[in-house]
Amino acid sequence: MTGTPRTLAEELRTRTDSGLVGLLRARPDLLNPVPGDVTQLATRAGTRASVVRAVERLDRFVLQTAEALAVAPDPCPYDTLGALMAGDAGDPAVAAELPRAVAELRAQALVWGPDDRLRLVRTARELLSPSATHPSPTGLGPTVAEAMAGMSPGRLQEIIAAAGLPTTHDPVTAAAALTGLFSDRSRMAALLDTAPAESVAVLDKLLWGPPYGGVTDRPAPHLQWLLDRGLLIAAGARNVVLPREAALHLRGGRAHHTAEPVPPALAPATERDPQLVDNAAASQAFTALATVEELLKEWDLGGPAVLRAGGMSVRDLKRTAAALDTTEQLAAFWLELAYAAGLIASDGEADERFGATPAAEEWLQLPDHERWAVLAAGWLAATRTPGVVGTADAKGRALAALGPHLDRSPAPEVRRRALSLLATLPPGTSVPALAVRSRLRWERPLRSGAAAGQAPAAGRTPGAPAAVDGATGPAGSAGSAPDPVDDLRSRLAQWALTEAELLGVTGRGALATHGRALIDATSHTTADPTPADTHAAAARAAAVLSPLLPEPVDHVLLQADLTAVAPGPLHRPLADALGVLADIESKGGATVYRFTPASVRRALDAGRSASEVQEFLTTHSRTPVPQPLAYLIDDVARKHGRLRVGAATAYVRCDDDALLSEILADRRAAPLRLRRIAPTVLAAQTAPDQLLDGLRAMGYAPAAESAAGDVLIARADTHRTPPRTAPAPVPDGPPSPDPTLLTAAVRAIRAGDLAATAERKPVHAPAPVSGALPRTTSAETLATMQAAVLTHSALWIGYVNADGAASQRVIAPVRVEGGFVTAYDHTSDEVRTYPLHRITGVAELADDSV
Repeated sequence: MTGTPRTLAEELRTRTDSGLVGLLRARPDLLNPVPGDVTQLATRAGTRASVVRAVERLDRFVLQTAEALAVAPDPCPYDTLGALMAGDAGDPAVAAELPRAVAELRAQALVWGPDDRLRLVRTARELLSPSATHPSPTGLGPTVAEAMAGMSPGRLQEIIAAAGLPTTHDPVTAAAALTGLFSDRSRMAALLDTAPAESVAVLDKLLWGPPYGGVTDRPAPHLQWLLDRGLLIAAGARNVVLPREAALHLRGGRAHHTAEPVPPALAPATERDPQLVDNAAASQAFTALATVEELLKEWDLGGPAVLRAGGMSVRDLKRTAAALDTTEQLAAFWLELAYAAGLIASDGEADERFGATPAAEEWLQLPDHERWAVLAAGWLAATRTPGVVGTADAKGRALAALGPHLDRSPAPEVRRRALSLLATLPPGTSVPALAVRSRLRWERPLRSGAAAGQAPAAGRTPGAPAAVDGATGPAGSAGSAPDPVDDLRSRLAQWALTEAELLGVTGRGALATHGRALIDATSHTTADPTPADTHAAAARAAAVLSPLLPEPVDHVLLQADLTAVAPGPLHRPLADALGVLADIESKGGATVYRFTPASVRRALDAGRSASEVQEFLTTHSRTPVPQPLAYLIDDVARKHGRLRVGAATAYVRCDDDALLSEILADRRAAPLRLRRIAPTVLAAQTAPDQLLDGLRAMGYAPAAESAAGDVLIARADTHRTPPRTAPAPVPDGPPSPDPTLLTAAVRAIRAGDLAATAERKPVHAPAPVSGALPRTTSAETLATMQAAVLTHSALWIGYVNADGAASQRVIAPVRVEGGFVTAYDHTSDEVRTYPLHRITGVAELADDSV
């Protein structure tokens, strides 16, 4: 195509295949479904939903460039745009970055046309142009022509006469004359030199927006001076507006208060020894594994009940936080982390409860670094956001941990981007979280909720009119500008940095070596990483982390105060066995276990004998078994099992009838409702488990027995949910297309465009209207097809499929028989067979069309 394109579709046709691929990659929503031709692609690219999504993903300077084009003449020469961005004084940084911004807008089909006629697509202009109800971040108001629309011709002539301009014959030329005056730097300066100081102060008040001001019924003389010369124009009964051309002159030609061509620096930076950072991160990674493992152990017999609306109750969250020795907010993070990794879920029963999944058993058997990889992969891709737990939803209800409505679709992208920014720093270097949040707000200002480039007057909400004559207009009132730090994207970034520290991805605020390996595979790709990519990256990171994690030990140090010290992480079988025999007293670099009568009895209930307990301790202790511990084990074992409890409802059996008499005489046994039914047997009206607990509370050590009289080994029955998959992340818009899909889509668009725009020859009728399906009789269609087979020529056909969808195609017929034509379809780039009765018509292509 030659000449200047007249529409966006014409410009898209001039793009190379790589240019169309770049457009579809940047705006994947255009691919669903694949456009039939370039015209459909251009139409879809101009729809409001698609333009809003594209504009939301622009960085601050590119967005400022689009906002400047929205207030510039249409079309806008590049030099005019440069003046709006840099002002009359110029700005080398703006001049250097402006070509990139324009190229980015062109690549995303938001701007088209040559440099001397840049055009913002109509929908984007409507979104970004200022209006009374939708202020622009530029703070500019309507043009003179827009503000004067509807003004009486007599009043127009009075204004241009007061401004020193010759009278005109119609409103259009009057508005054009005033526009020319305000746009002329020298004439405008001369006019303002005659203005009263109070009038200039009013203009300064409205200069950077909002451009609307409130006035009284009788404006003061200095306001009337401005109104008489069109420097303020009435915008209602008691409101005035500063016209755009006048504001630009007062601003020195700048559309924005401050152009931001370069992103904020990641500063101040703090440098540390990378090895110290890695060690700190590895220590925290090990703590994360221990915390999740403790959570699973806490829920081994079943977790809390699921609320009717989903999630955990506040009381259960507090109980879990106490068990993990942490805060409720951190407990919510550990719960959501385990949930994202597929380790906990609800069991789906009628009395629904949370519990560990079968995958948790497999996870517990993995080496430490592989267990960390599972957690890291789940965290990196999760859209569930524990940071919002406890806040209110749209209906004012508190959001519960593990409940619904916790998904925030931008979370994975923000998480990866925050870590990627840390990866750009030298190893061991950290920056404040505020610096990372500021960079993210620059990269996505609209998604962050902050108005790009706007500098509202102090103490005034953007969009509210200023009081220029002792009154305010109805559009707003005084207030404070919203704090851009408190937007969702900034909070997601803050949570991401905090969670990365908890998980051991970072150490002391700096990205660890294994953290760099985790993010490296997902930060240098244009497409969203797949779950396979994320798990592969986590596995590589885990391999780097593995040497930094402490090696498990196979021994403890027994002490005379009935404690055992584990000098490091224990091998899992040893830790499990010791966890039954003793209670954990303290954690840290070395775990301290305490032996008590209850803990020893727990081991005996689990089937161990006193000799087996003694042998276990002797085998796994580097110190001799202390005498007090040996006495404790023997004493508990001697009493264990003398009483037998079974089901009557329940009964107590003992060969020592004196001991049974002692129990009956004890007033603490009254709630058990015991009665002697034989010299060595007591019957109870309580369940066996309650009877066991009651006797143990009285200081006895009963054992449960079966119906055959054998001692029951009381092993805790672990509660596991049915197999559950980890929650699927909620996508943030359509997924990024892969190269294969992009290549196929561009080929289909090109072929469809060829079918829609190729020059055709008439068969026996006038040439069809461009874009309409051809119409020929069945005989003409058959004859043309047969001739094309002999001449090996291409044809343009109209085709209606079985669903009634009509399309245009370019085919090269190969064979015609049995009511079908076999042809190479240029549209789909494959050989296909078409029923002749579904072909609406056919036309030959011009000789140079294919």
